[in-house]
Amino acid sequence: MISLLPLKTLQNVEFRNLLTGRFFIVLAFRMLATLLGWWVYQLTKDPFSIGLIGLSEVIPAVSCALYAGHVIDMNEKKRLLLICNYVYVFLISLLMIPAFFDVELHFTGHEITYFIYGVIFFTGIARAFIGPIVPSMIPKIVEKVNLPSAITLNQATFLVSSVCGHAVGGFLIGFFGVKWTLLVIISLLLVASVFFWQLKPQFSEYKKEQIKVMESMREGISYIFKTKEILGALCLDMFAVLFGGAVAMIPVFATDILKSGAEGFGLLNAASDIGSMIIIMTLSLVPLRKNQGKILLAVVAGFGFCIIGFGLSHNYWLSFMFLVLSGILDGISVVIRGTIVQLKTPDHIRGRVLSVNSIFIMSSNEMGQFESGLMAKLLGVVRSVVFGGSMTVLIALIVGFTNPKLRKMQY
Repeated sequence: MISLLPLKTLQNVEFRNLLTGRFFIVLAFRMLATLLGWWVYQLTKDPFSIGLIGLSEVIPAVSCALYAGHVIDMNEKKRLLLICNYVYVFLISLLMIPAFFDVELHFTGHEITYFIYGVIFFTGIARAFIGPIVPSMIPKIVEKVNLPSAITLNQATFLVSSVCGHAVGGFLIGFFGVKWTLLVIISLLLVASVFFWQLKPQFSEYKKEQIKVMESMREGISYIFKTKEILGALCLDMFAVLFGGAVAMIPVFATDILKSGAEGFGLLNAASDIGSMIIIMTLSLVPLRKNQGKILLAVVAGFGFCIIGFGLSHNYWLSFMFLVLSGILDGISVVIRGTIVQLKTPDHIRGRVLSVNSIFIMSSNEMGQFESGLMAKLLGVVRSVVFGGSMTVLIALIVGFTNPKLRKMQY
């Protein structure tokens, strides 16, 4: 049965502005991730150097995430969102120095790489704040009955922008080079800020209360550990993506195994997001009605098998299809996990819970990138991807057997 809730949700002008701003900012982030993976690998020809990009970002992001959740819950959210947006503009603008003036300043490839790692370290701090802000604003903008469809539309927006960012980033790098791609990324961030300015302020419910920082952070962590459905979903996400992060090695596969060049790299990099976009747009019209916990466990295991298939493939289009299918399965899990976290979290601690959620997401994605680079150095690229996919299947089985509340979860 087709649901009309997404159409009703999109009639909310403020929600549309939030989604549009998020579309442009995620588009910029995905283009940047595509550019940095390609740029660093071309400078070093070392898969491990790609992994260090993720490590450079995840260390400050995870370190600051709990404090960021406290700040989000205690302060006005629109202002924080705009501050983070402009901090990103400044930091990415710094990358223009080696991109435009590497010859004049006599930068070596390794010096540029270290400079990139330094800039990404500081973007990690900004990411700790910006990651939870948008989802924490949604429940105050839409009615509770529309919240599941709003979450699905938010994820759909994220994935559409991810697909476009990966693909367009690859094409821009191939046709115009790194420096002009960076200019486009900065422009997109400025466009995003235009839509964020149109949002209404969201003031803290704690404005008149004095809450200690450590006590505030403990409250968010304690709630997650008491709510087994949230804890199980977050653990599943963290460990599955940690070991199944084959996307980090796509620059190596595109360059050395599939021989597809920058254009083929961009499309391959977007493949999983294409699959996720297709399924999430489908789920926004035909939502899952029951057995969401069992479905979550099944699709994560299926995701692991797709990663194994990608690692073993030497045909470009077969590799592309494995990544598309992995994206379809991951898209289903993203919708279920996001809905569980939002529906099970009270408003007054939403920022802190979503910050802990962002720790799981960031640690899985960025540490997954580091793990992929490290394992590629130790085992070789193909074996490292197959190993990661196998571990993902194992994690799904372990979580399924040890967390009956998640297994039986329905909403």
